[in-house]
Amino acid sequence: MQKVGVVGGGLMGSGIAEVCARAGLDVIVVESTEASAEAAKGRMTKSLERAESKGKIESAAAVLEGIRFVTDLEQLHDRDLVIEAIIEDEEIKTQLFRDLDRIVASPDAILASNTSSIPIMKLGVVTSRPERVIGIHFFNPVPVLKLVELVPSIVTDPAVTEIARTFVEGTLGKEAIDCKDRAGFVVNALLIPFVLSGIRMVESGFASPEDIDKGLVLGAAHPQGPLALADLIGLDTTKAVAESLYEEFKEPLFAAPPLLNRMVEAGLLGRKTGRGFYTYN
Repeated sequence: MQKVGVVGGGLMGSGIAEVCARAGLDVIVVESTEASAEAAKGRMTKSLERAESKGKIESAAAVLEGIRFVTDLEQLHDRDLVIEAIIEDEEIKTQLFRDLDRIVASPDAILASNTSSIPIMKLGVVTSRPERVIGIHFFNPVPVLKLVELVPSIVTDPAVTEIARTFVEGTLGKEAIDCKDRAGFVVNALLIPFVLSGIRMVESGFASPEDIDKGLVLGAAHPQGPLALADLIGLDTTKAVAESLYEEFKEPLFAAPPLLNRMVEAGLLGRKTGRGFYTYN
């Protein structure tokens, strides 16, 4: 697979596009507006220049030459693989997969989602080729973290899973784990209840965000605590994943706490907005 399309140029989408371009692939990034496309390009340029300064790549400019930033979804018609990395909203994602099914010409092309919680079957069934739809879930920051979850639905062709594995491990140099098509897959099904527990502790006055995070970093050897992690993920994304998990399993540990709901309503989304459980420059 030499021609890759990435829909969405946010933190995840730009990271996915970057690792694909660094692997020498022909990459198109589709954003909704010219301003968003320019922002994605700027985000990726900074990341690549940082990688160049650390000696991880020879030339940021050379990598950028392999990426096109566009606003027209139709530009993806010739892609071998399209990875969706847009907002974690089931209705919006399913409409996108309907559009991709119409636009991407090759019947052998693979349509993939970077969703962190929505079952892949829900995305595959709106297309005429559910056997070519799979979850390829990267982790933030994509250029740094090695893990990728491969999530075939119950009708995904096993050959597609193996092609995706070769792409992830052979082409991109990542490490893949196999996941069942259940909301949250492996990592988020474990991680989100942990994060929500930290939020509930803050909400109840049990401890401050600083003390909760320091406790997990110094006492459990975590690289960061649950509140700092929530800010990094984005509180809106954390809430969306929690809601998807709760819808699937109906277990109280997956229910979003009221404090999380209020913070999202207030636009306090973490690092992406400059304020969440902590304040950022």
